[in-house]
Amino acid sequence: MSSVRPLVTVVRAGRHRYSAGLQLQQRLAKSNQILNPPAEFRNYLVLQEHEPVYTVGLRTKDYTVKDEYRLRRLGADFHRTDRGGMITFHGPGQLVAYPILHLGQFKPSIRWYVATLERMVVEACHQMGIRGAKATKDTGIWVADNKICAIGIHGSRYVTTHGIALNCCTDLRWFEHIVPCGIQGKGVTSLSKELGRHFPVQEASGALLTSFAKVFECRLQEQATHPANPSKIG
Repeated sequence: MSSVRPLVTVVRAGRHRYSAGLQLQQRLAKSNQILNPPAEFRNYLVLQEHEPVYTVGLRTKDYTVKDEYRLRRLGADFHRTDRGGMITFHGPGQLVAYPILHLGQFKPSIRWYVATLERMVVEACHQMGIRGAKATKDTGIWVADNKICAIGIHGSRYVTTHGIALNCCTDLRWFEHIVPCGIQGKGVTSLSKELGRHFPVQEASGALLTSFAKVFECRLQEQATHPANPSKIG
């Protein structure tokens, strides 16, 4: 990393369907691909919520059309993605953060990036009073045997997409219909459940941004957006 801290533009995209969020991050990543050298790449951190959706990653091969139909009947969308990891749920009350970064401005290592994402979320959880939050051998951030934050990323030519999903005030009953991230015998939790009070996404966003700037050693700038129309962002 250079002595000048990388600049990351924060995009507050609001709440929308998963397909809209996917198109947004793909567009932001691709709009930078013609830039050379990497130092000119414009980094983004997209914050959003999704309408109910189950997503599966590259490691998930066993979800059939029948399984997809079963989950859709619950009232959720279903998407197969190019991120790492297995099946998870996204929905209202969950803070989804997609860092679109060129690691050439940070450290050109996917392993470093995932470890730093984990450290960033743990730091944010500690700020919010979840002192037991930690990274383990299993992907994501955990409080005892319950996952509070899922992590699934994609990297191409050191440009990152996808990211993290932190349960704030999520309806955890959605997770009862799947084996989250393919890990048997463990559960899920949320900031609200752990702290014993309603903990909205907006409140968690502040701690996440503070932690992101600190752990990734970067500068953050806000970009004004129209939350209801992600297509106008960028």
